[in-house]
Amino acid sequence: MRFGIDVPNYGKFGDPQLLADLACESEAAGWDGFFVWDHLHGGGQSLVTDPWIALAAIAVRTEHIRFGPMVTPLPRRRPSKLARETVALDHLSGGRLILGVGIGSQSDREFGGFGDERDPRVRGELLDEGLAVLMGLWTGEEFSYEGSHHRVDPITFKPPPLQQPRIPIWVAGKWPNRKPIRRAVAWDGVFPIASGAGLNSMMSPEAMGEVIAYVRSQRTSDGPFDFVHGGVMTGDLDTNTAVARDYADVGVTWWLEHVYVSGASIPKLRSLIRRGPPSLD
Repeated sequence: MRFGIDVPNYGKFGDPQLLADLACESEAAGWDGFFVWDHLHGGGQSLVTDPWIALAAIAVRTEHIRFGPMVTPLPRRRPSKLARETVALDHLSGGRLILGVGIGSQSDREFGGFGDERDPRVRGELLDEGLAVLMGLWTGEEFSYEGSHHRVDPITFKPPPLQQPRIPIWVAGKWPNRKPIRRAVAWDGVFPIASGAGLNSMMSPEAMGEVIAYVRSQRTSDGPFDFVHGGVMTGDLDTNTAVARDYADVGVTWWLEHVYVSGASIPKLRSLIRRGPPSLD
């Protein structure tokens, strides 16, 4: 199992310099990944920073840690612009980007509030078409597309990503809804979220095991595939190691530590990061 830090792009984290600093500290402490949310609004008068600017800073400030948006709501983004951004970040980082995608928050302020699509069903269609466009543009070969929501006239996007056959794509979705999990099967990883769960909730090992069994029953490829869990480790090293092992035993490949949940000060969060992830060796 690999371990990553997962932080919002608003509130106390609404500063790209801070996010880049925390990513550097995470890398130095032995974490395997550092991931940033993609929100337009954090509620109230909360500070918000652009995650893609922060990810660029993280790319140039770190050397080996994996990073990316977790997750970007592709239905409110232009796939052609995202294709350019992701390839640029992939090259800037030497091939370390992971692209997390989903249909986006149910909060209307980030969709209808800005004139974007409200209907989750339509947003699902936009997500599928957006992924198809991304894949076509990433090839570096001539590509065209005609869908219900997106059109691309024949064009060649160069350069292609450094990572081949593509930048890894993790798809988020609410469990036990099957449709978003089936969508993830076609890509490189799944990030399930318990339906109705708040920030303090975690998928249990048993629930993650159900997701993993379902994905494996749907997959037709035996290539690499990540099962991603987001949670909070609150115990001592031995306790945290035991908790992580329970998830590793059912097949989880990544643990994303939600450092924002506790509401702790930045110094306390830095302390959490600097003590590093548990070791399952």
